[in-house]
Order: sequence, then C-alpha cells, then structure tokens
Amino acid sequence: MLVEIGHFALVLALSMSFVQGTLPIIGAHYNKQSWMALARPTALLQLMLILISFVALTIAFLGSDFSLKIVVNNSHTLKPLLYKISGVWGNHEGSMLLWVLILAIYGGAIATWGKNLRPALRARVLSIQGLLGFGFMLFILFTSNPFDRISPAPINGQDLNPLLQDPGLAFHPPLLYLGYVGLSTTFSFAVAALIEGKVDPVWARWVRPWALVAWGFLTSGIVLGSWWAYYELGWGGWWFWDPVENASFMPWLAATALLHSAIVLEKRDTLKSWTVFLAIIAFALSILGTFIVRSGVITSVHAFASDPGRGVFILALLVITIGTAFVLFGWRAPLLKGSNLFQPISREGGLLINNFLLTVASASILLGTLYPLFIDVLELGKISVGAPYFNAVFVPLMTPMILIMGLAPFMTWKRADILVGMSKLKIAGILSILVFIGVWFIKDKATVLASFGIGVSAWLFLATLSELKNRINLFGIPFKESINKLLRQPRGSWGMTLAHSGLAIAVAGMTASSAWKVESIQNMNTGNSINVAGYEFKLEDVRQVRGPNYLATRGIFAVSKHNSNKIIMKPEKRIYAVSQQPTTEAAIEPTLLGDLYIVIGDKNKDGSYITRIYFNPLVPWMWFGAILMVLGSIVSLTDRRYRIGAPSSRKMLRQSTSDPVESINT
Repeated sequence: MLVEIGHFALVLALSMSFVQGTLPIIGAHYNKQSWMALARPTALLQLMLILISFVALTIAFLGSDFSLKIVVNNSHTLKPLLYKISGVWGNHEGSMLLWVLILAIYGGAIATWGKNLRPALRARVLSIQGLLGFGFMLFILFTSNPFDRISPAPINGQDLNPLLQDPGLAFHPPLLYLGYVGLSTTFSFAVAALIEGKVDPVWARWVRPWALVAWGFLTSGIVLGSWWAYYELGWGGWWFWDPVENASFMPWLAATALLHSAIVLEKRDTLKSWTVFLAIIAFALSILGTFIVRSGVITSVHAFASDPGRGVFILALLVITIGTAFVLFGWRAPLLKGSNLFQPISREGGLLINNFLLTVASASILLGTLYPLFIDVLELGKISVGAPYFNAVFVPLMTPMILIMGLAPFMTWKRADILVGMSKLKIAGILSILVFIGVWFIKDKATVLASFGIGVSAWLFLATLSELKNRINLFGIPFKESINKLLRQPRGSWGMTLAHSGLAIAVAGMTASSAWKVESIQNMNTGNSINVAGYEFKLEDVRQVRGPNYLATRGIFAVSKHNSNKIIMKPEKRIYAVSQQPTTEAAIEPTLLGDLYIVIGDKNKDGSYITRIYFNPLVPWMWFGAILMVLGSIVSLTDRRYRIGAPSSRKMLRQSTSDPVESINT
C-alpha cells in the first residue's frame, strides 16, 4: 500500500508542477496577482508530494520489499543499513527521483526565502522551476518508474554494485545532485529575467547566493567522488578524465565563471548578457551530464543506465529547455546593455579574462569528451581521448588564470595601472620565484614544469594573504587596529580568502601528486620487504576475514622509515557473496608530505601476492585545499548581505566606487 501511495504522490506532483509551471507565469504576463500568488503554495505542495514519494521508496528499501523491481536489482537482506539507504539513489530510477526531489527543494527554498523578490520575477522563476520538474517527472513516470512491481517477488535481491557499497559513494551522488540541480535556480532566474527584459545589479545580488550554493555542493560532490576513486579503485590516482568525471567538472567551471561574472554585474552594472549566458550554459552542461550518464553512449563505472530510449528523452529535454532559453537570449541579449564601460586593464577586465579562460577550458573538455562519440556515431572508427589531450589543453589555460587571480584584487574598477597593482605584490612575487627555483633545484631538475606549478600555487596563496594584509592595512596602522579590522571583515571577504587559499593549496597537491608519484609493483611472500620512497614496507601476514556481506584477503604490512616506529597498514581485496564481484580496498596512511598507499592483489601459484605500493606526494594538501574551498562557500553564504535582501542599484554602485577592495569580496 505504501508503494502505491508513493507512486500516486509522484503523479500528483506531476500535476502540481504543471499548474506551477503555467498559471503563475501567465499571471505575471497579464499582471494577475491571484495567479502569481499560486507559485509559492504550488511549489511547496509539489515538494511535499515528491518527499512522500521518496520516503515511500526509502522505506521499501529498508524493509527489503522485493516486490519492487528496483529493490530486487539493487538490494539484498545481508546488505548493511547504510547501503540499503544509499541503494535508493544507487541506480537510475532512484537517482532520478532524488534529482526531482532536490529540484523541488530548491523551488521550495525560493518560495520560502524569496519573499523580497519582485512578485512578477518570483512567479516567473518558480514557474520555470515547475516546468523543469514537469519535464523530469514525465521522464521518470514514462521511462524510469521506480515503483514498477515484479511478480512473483523473489526471496532475495541481486545486491547493489559492490563498488557503490562505500561511505564515499553513499554521499557522493546527493552532494553532486545538489550542485547539478542547484544550477537550475540560476537558469530559472536567467530565463525569468530574459522574459522580463530586465537584468540589473539587484538581479545579480539574488542570483549570487544560489550560484554559490550550487558551486559549493558541486565542489563537495566532485571532491568526494575523486576521493572515492583514489582509495576504492586501487590504481593510486584521483582523476582519470573519465567522461562522467568531465560531465561534473564542466558545469563546475561554468559555475565558477558565473560567480565571478555576477560580481561584476552586481558591483558595476556591466557584463549583463555574459552573466545570463553563463547561467544558461552552466545548467545546460548539467543536463548534458545527465544525458551522458544515462543514455548508454559511454561505458564507465559511474554510468547508471544504458537505455537509448531514455537517452533520447533526456536529449529532447535538453534541446527543448536549453533551445528555448537560447531563443529568448538571442531575442533579448541585444537590449541588455550595461551602464558602465571599463578598460581592459581593470578589475572588470581581469575577471572577464578569467571568465573567458574558464569557459574555453570547459569547451575544450566538452570537445574531448564528445568527439569520440561523434566519430563513433558517424562510423569513422573508434578513438579514445585521454589524459594527454586534457592535460595539454587544460593546464596552459589554468596557469594564466591563477596568475590573474592573484593580481585582480589589487586592481581598481573601470581603469587600473597594472604596475601599481604588481608593486603591491613584490614580496609575493619574489617568494614565489624562490619557491619555484628551490623546488626545481632540490626536488627534480628534470620536471621544471611541475616546479613551475608549485611556484604558481605559491603565488596565488601569497597573493591571497597579501590581499588580506592590504584589506586590514597590516603594518600601516597600529597592530591592534589591524586586528579590529580583521575581526570586522564581512564573511564574504573571509569566504573569498578561504576559497582562493584552498585552490592554491589544492593546486600544489595536484601538481606534486601528478609529477612525483613513486610506484612499485611486485610479488611478495610473507616476510618479504621492499623500499619505496625511503620507506620500508614488510608483508608480515595475509589473512582471510569475513565482512557483513563479503569475504576479504587482508594483508598486514609493517611500514617504517629509518628504523622509526612501525605503522601497520591493512589493504584488502574483497569478494562479495551475492555478485561474486571483487573490489579493492587500498590501505592509506597520510603524512604531511604525502600518502603511503598499498594495494594487495591476487595470489600467485607460488603462494606470493601481487602488491602495488605508492608514495603520492602532497595528496593530503589536495583534500585540505578542497575542504577550504567548500568552507569558503559556506562562510560566504552566512554574509548578512545575503540575508537582508538586495539593495538598490544606485546604492551598490556608490559602494563599489567608494570602497573598491570591499566590493570585490564574495
């Protein structure tokens, strides 16, 4: 009975989304207040209905209701509780229900916290959210119904994919979807503004927090997925330029550009068309990622489905949704002219250049991801575009972007003297060059580009600290006054400092782990030792252990350096009882300078075991930097300027002119 309630609630939510998507937007066009007022209650009611549907499916998983096909295919009575819950979204049908639930949550959030929006704008934004929900719920009910029954019901299920039975993968999809779907809000604001024909600094103030929420969740989801790949797949890497990895990275790049473009629009009333374009593109890339994962056009450990019919439906949604938005954009964009001009050498110019580099980087990844698919469709053969292409294109684009990130906060609005800005960064520049030379000389003279990458990350970190020093006038006024200014800094300023510092630290970790990884693959018997990167790894024992729903071969390694205290590391190779599918559980010991990383493989005929041992330099820096970036987004969202509503355009322009340092803060 509960399953039928969940199914019926989803059908009612479809009907409610149609009402939400039509009447308020028509009311806004004809200025009918009663019709516009329907937007808020219908958005909240739709959220309640989808939540009922999702809870019903979750209860079916918790109770192992094997009369549901989705539960049979993705659960088992022996599965731990956490993975019964994550099994709800660890498949195509359930993940799409989670998608529309999150879409409804964002709609409900706009309805709840958007009371200060102009009534017509709020009605249009919520209507567009409703239409998006209508399209995706049609997709679920007609091609991917999670409430399909199976008769007769089997005694037990087929279990969830063992690769997904991991804490990282339990939380990775919800975080990623909160980012993906969060970009629907900026898309809805953009389309609503195009319909109104009004894009101004007040609009940008409303868009920024929603873009920041989506960016923060998307960053968290990407990092968590990368961390899972690092310790679960057992190949010692954290990024493979997999098509599905790229599908999440492209909207992240577009969202990053959108955030910075919205700053310029809010503070200087310019880049209107560009900001709206980025809002459309960011969500378009999110839907494209959904198509890539669920259409069957690629084979990946991340792929959910391989049904071409579903792919055609999502492709039609993409064409209709984004095509309509671009038709509106083509109609309205010529009318969206900013009220302020600026020189190329200015803060606006620096942000625009970085926007351009981020957009080109996203386009280059899109080309590398889709090009093999086009070649295959045209029957011109099969090709693979891998890391060499992406690294060769992406790294040269990101290097100047990072250099400009350090310089831009020291440039004034409208027109700037680049020499004045650089003079404020003399110490940061000199120290960065010394870091580059020192790393190149001490670490490895053959890897000059890697040393340069460390120098670039040092530049961004030191420039960010210099900007903070400049903001509180450290050493220019009494120290106590500087501390007082530091404590009074807006939270948005702290968010920017944390995010930029985190990126600098993460770039250092990415560079070092890619360039200086040490790898050793060998056969080892119990009692054998091997030296890797100055550490001695001794295989002391191999045991068979039993988990909740798997059997594992566990190696016991004693690791020491220069006869210091031993560290015990325990890698495993698991075989899951139901599917008989193996998985790798790497043993990882983080240190300040890198990770010790061990994988144990199959047993050879002579009784030895294949082992892979790595030393991955500065990988902990990468995770720590990513955490700082996410923390920066959270801190920025607590800024009171997002709680008191958007001030008038004229007031914001006065603020940006009188306080150029404060006005850039996010």
